[in-house]
Amino acid sequence: MKFQIKIFLILVILFNSVLYSQIKETDSVSYYNNLANTNIKTNKYKEVFLFTQKAIDYAREHSNIKEQAVQTSKLGWLYYNLKKYDDAIEKLTESISLFKTMSPSAEYAKAYYYLGLTYSKNANFNAAEICINKTANISKALQIKDNEELICLQKAIIHRVNNNLDLAASRLNTIISKPDTPNILDTKAEALYQMGLIEETNNRNNLALSYFNKALSLNAKNQNLEQKSNILLAISQVYDKMLDKSNAYSFLKLHLNLKENITISNNEKLGINDYEEFKENQKKLAQARIDKKKKDQERTEKFSRLINYLSIALIAILSLLSFSLYKNNNIKKRTNLLLQEKNNELIKAKEKAEKASNARAEFLSTVSHELRTPLNAINGITHLLLEEKPKKSQLHYLSSLQYSGNYLTAFINDILEINKIDSNKIELEHINFDLKKLLEDIKNSLIEIATKNKNEFILDIDSQIPNNLIGDPIRLSQIFMNLINNALKFTKNGTVSIVAKLKSLENDTATISFEIKDTGIGIPEEKLESVFESFSQGSTEINRKYGGTGLGLTIVKKLLNLLGSEIQLKSNVGEGSVFSFDLALTAAQNQIELKPQKEITFDLSKIKGKNILVVEDNKINQMITKRMLENREIQCEVIDNGEEAIEVVKNNKFDLVLMDVHLPGINGTIATQEIRKFDTTTPIIAMTAISLNENREMLLSYGMNDVITKPFIPNDFYLILSKHLS
Repeated sequence: MKFQIKIFLILVILFNSVLYSQIKETDSVSYYNNLANTNIKTNKYKEVFLFTQKAIDYAREHSNIKEQAVQTSKLGWLYYNLKKYDDAIEKLTESISLFKTMSPSAEYAKAYYYLGLTYSKNANFNAAEICINKTANISKALQIKDNEELICLQKAIIHRVNNNLDLAASRLNTIISKPDTPNILDTKAEALYQMGLIEETNNRNNLALSYFNKALSLNAKNQNLEQKSNILLAISQVYDKMLDKSNAYSFLKLHLNLKENITISNNEKLGINDYEEFKENQKKLAQARIDKKKKDQERTEKFSRLINYLSIALIAILSLLSFSLYKNNNIKKRTNLLLQEKNNELIKAKEKAEKASNARAEFLSTVSHELRTPLNAINGITHLLLEEKPKKSQLHYLSSLQYSGNYLTAFINDILEINKIDSNKIELEHINFDLKKLLEDIKNSLIEIATKNKNEFILDIDSQIPNNLIGDPIRLSQIFMNLINNALKFTKNGTVSIVAKLKSLENDTATISFEIKDTGIGIPEEKLESVFESFSQGSTEINRKYGGTGLGLTIVKKLLNLLGSEIQLKSNVGEGSVFSFDLALTAAQNQIELKPQKEITFDLSKIKGKNILVVEDNKINQMITKRMLENREIQCEVIDNGEEAIEVVKNNKFDLVLMDVHLPGINGTIATQEIRKFDTTTPIIAMTAISLNENREMLLSYGMNDVITKPFIPNDFYLILSKHLS
């Protein structure tokens, strides 16, 4: 034991002597770094390079690997700013090699990020992608949040270059949707510029110009001249494609002038002679380090003899420790192998579950989409037969058929809604709305059901709730409609109450507590969890007696999760149920009373005699649509493909075009794009059995004015026509 203590004391003395020799001039790296930063501000890059190199040399001499790595990375960054990309790659790679010997850090992530940018400038996008992914992994491990937008932007740029345009657009839209804060302006402007390039690739030149102009507007706030130059060149190229030579030349001239100024500015920062002189000095310093290394090596050899003796003693001690650790290590290896096997099994099970979930979503989406077309025929023919004054004996059957068609339509819509939520296809809106008006409208729409079941229908809204809130009124309506409709359906001769209370109002955020209470049949305790599962209604008897799809509460729960809330349920059999949840909504700064939107009605006299082109390939849907139009004294011409539709619209005048989205040959969206090249005024209404991958905004982006979803409600069909024909 005494021998071990002596060895320990010798090691402590050696350590202290080495440490003492390194304590001299502890602030030297900081001193040189401050001098370099001061000269950056005055664009004296010759001095910047000099002092940065001195900081590197000092850190190397004192074996300060971290500072050596940081300063070498900084030197690579300086080369990058001056467009010396080969030198930048060399220095950044050198700094990363040093960082790898230490624990991960923010500087390590930054070095990989700048190396990725440099590879991008050299058009080596495969290497750039590897570096950006490394940056993302290190940042995630260290929980660094302030570079998320930059990483997302670089990934999007790489996706765009590799022609993964949809994935690139998705990442860019994530950045564009962020608020305009000073630290994100440059990144957001670049994201808008990249979106413009994507739209230009897709030959959507007007959209491309819109994005480039937005990017130019943001650029004016951050004064990134290199970025501005790129945007001006992109705008010039788009105008050139559009054959607008005047604008193309104007923006090209602005680009060239700015490019020349940037080049002059860079040359002023570090002249060619200064750069060559600096590189020559680096070579001399490198040779000097080699010479010094040889001398140090000679001294080290002498010192190593002493170390060898100490090592023999340490080896003896460590051998004893190693023997005891050997057994523990074997046990750990066996345990790790077992854990690895179990982990692999869990990964495979997870992958199988994800594949099954995706297959289920695609299957349900396809089935619901394919059912819509024949269901549209059923509902349409039923509507036409009911308008033709059927016999009393036939009226009952047609009413039943109409009810069944409407029920099946609602069922398919619910399936598609769940699939959209599960597949992250729903984008929440943030618009102004009046919560009190929304709840009153829902109550008025459901008053007939309440009256039918002889229920007292109460709406209790806290007067302290702000008039003007910001949120997604459509999703809120879905939630309330499902909950209130359930309460009214399962309650007879009772009371249904909707209660909205202001819980708190802090920093323009209103937290509101909602309750939907009823005195209906209630839910057994063992079913309180399962009622939120798909196709669950508590029991088969309840399903048979009250009907319904069993999807309403599933949709409610999933929508509330999207809105950052959770549904709570209390219920007793025979006493009723209480569904409750809290929502945090932003209170608009200007609390003004929102004017109710004017209800759209159609006047038969205003649409009578209009001329409509119907583009539809399904024969039954052709017949139904034509008959529904002729019943309102509207003239129509029917075509079954997109190619012919383009020619007919080009050579004839129509008041409106009904365009099916899915057509043989070119589809309805492409046909609309072609028509918009020569006709920008004729309303074009999309008709689609909308699927999981379609949405209203996507269809409108092709130049369509509105969307009619199959199967459509006749009255809604006429209202949309009236809106655009009047």
